[in-house]
Amino acid sequence: MAGTTRVGFVGLGNIGKPMALRLAQADGIDLRVFDVAEQPLTELEAAGATIAANVAELGNWADVICVMVRDDAQVRSVLGEVLAELKPREDMVPVSFVVHSTVSPSTPAELQAEVTKVCGFAIEVVDAPVSGGPMGAADGSLAIMVGASDGAFKAVEPVLSRMGTKVIHAGEPGKGTEFKLARNLLHFVSFTAATEAARLAEAAGLDLRSLGDVVRHTDAITGGPGAILHRETTAPIAADDFWHGVFSHVVALGEKDLTFAVALADQLGVDVPLARLALDRLAPGLGLPRE
Repeated sequence: MAGTTRVGFVGLGNIGKPMALRLAQADGIDLRVFDVAEQPLTELEAAGATIAANVAELGNWADVICVMVRDDAQVRSVLGEVLAELKPREDMVPVSFVVHSTVSPSTPAELQAEVTKVCGFAIEVVDAPVSGGPMGAADGSLAIMVGASDGAFKAVEPVLSRMGTKVIHAGEPGKGTEFKLARNLLHFVSFTAATEAARLAEAAGLDLRSLGDVVRHTDAITGGPGAILHRETTAPIAADDFWHGVFSHVVALGEKDLTFAVALADQLGVDVPLARLALDRLAPGLGLPRE
């Protein structure tokens, strides 16, 4: 059909399946799917997708192949199956091989080098990891961070926008993965800090579920840790910069509260190494000298 994009989707797990279901429901998408598990294939077929016999079939049919498998080894395995039986196309338009899995920062470039050696420019590797979890995948609100050439991004963006409401072209291949790793560094360091807060609250005899409720409530209002990520640089802030006043206020409040929290932790015998590190690094991290 004219105006239809042929999309293959490999990997129908907790996030891959709802992503594929979004594509199955989208106009202008002809979807074929593959997975080693039978149940998600049945669900996708019921939603309107076609089940591919194997990965090689997708390589010789699709305009875009989306891959959401467990790790680097499985991504390489999928690509190997595509390359093993890839046939030349008359239109000479590259197939976009889109890696949604979070892989090593070096993997996208290595995959492209492998592709180039085997079949020239018949395939363009795009790294497009996602953030938002199964919930974001289900309602199509994922953030998708894309590393791709300008041409490849133009080719895949209409497909990605069916699965996410924030699609960022982070730069050349590999930059999507670097973007995701920076985002997840914040994610999991914040989780670790939350465990310190929980230990402190527990030692103080506070209700941990209520603490979680308050954190989620106020983060939804303030933006959480992302609230400070508005500058275009991490360089020191000049005294006449707008952000100098804003972040000076943040530091004053933060150092006061962290000092009280560390003192309470010492009183209760709770180890809070991240809080101590934050007290030392908050100001310089925001581009201000520590008083």
